[in-house]
Amino acid sequence: MDIFGQQLVNGITLGGMYALIALGYTLVYGIMLMINFAHAEMFMGGAFVGLFTFNFLAQFDALTGSGMGIIVLFLLTFLIAGVSIGILGVLIERIAYRPLRHAPRLAALISAIGVSIFLQQAVLLWITARSLPFPNDKIPSGGLEFGGVTITYLQLIIVGTSILLLFFLDTFVSKTKMGKAMRATSQDRDAAGLMGIDINRVIAAAFFIGPALGAAAGIFSGLYYGSIKFDMGFIPGIKSFTAAVVGGIGNLRGAMLGGFLIGILEAMASGYVSSAYRDVIVFGALILVLTFRPGGLLGQSSVEKV
Repeated sequence: MDIFGQQLVNGITLGGMYALIALGYTLVYGIMLMINFAHAEMFMGGAFVGLFTFNFLAQFDALTGSGMGIIVLFLLTFLIAGVSIGILGVLIERIAYRPLRHAPRLAALISAIGVSIFLQQAVLLWITARSLPFPNDKIPSGGLEFGGVTITYLQLIIVGTSILLLFFLDTFVSKTKMGKAMRATSQDRDAAGLMGIDINRVIAAAFFIGPALGAAAGIFSGLYYGSIKFDMGFIPGIKSFTAAVVGGIGNLRGAMLGGFLIGILEAMASGYVSSAYRDVIVFGALILVLTFRPGGLLGQSSVEKV
């Protein structure tokens, strides 16, 4: 029972990070019907920007000398990394995707793969090919214990912040004017444009929010595992895309559900079977879900004529 509880906590922590990345995939797909494979590099880029920002700000005694200072230090790190990567996402959409908006979908897909490889190689060649340590000693190392299950303070921060960000995004999309414009664009882009909605602005907002959430996940990953690397986005990116598909790609709540399910499944597979088989089990579950529900758990299956 202790192992089950501990793996459940680990899985929820992992799932929170997957859910944040999966939202970026599902936001872009929901609006543009495009799979943005460069999104995994937003996760990696966020980790690097977060590390450099953290190391720079940590030089100031006012931000490290007290508990409140450390809270401000982390808030500024997340804010600067989120805004920077969000702007990078908007620039990528403007340069690499917008000119292909009316081209066959395959062209945009290949462009996304090209952007992904460019960003990964840019970090490898211009920054470093080695793993960089991500300092997490500012967070207390202890935790809470419930019936033999330990929840570290870092896990509490990751899960709590992830759920808070997911809640804010869900509220933003369902309650605000921009969120309604996003939903209208996802249903029929041409009709939304005829109704006076600025399509370019809506798409830019999606490309800002998704990468910003991916950047937060990248910083969490650095804090959780203690290091970052230029190719760190590949596997989490594939698993988060899987999470978005399992939940029903294009559906925000489906992406959240899929992220937590994939995280818990992966942790349980590691705990009860073997970490060597966790990816086999995760992708086996993807095949199983898609066999019985092609549209995902919360999505709708549709047949498109060619």
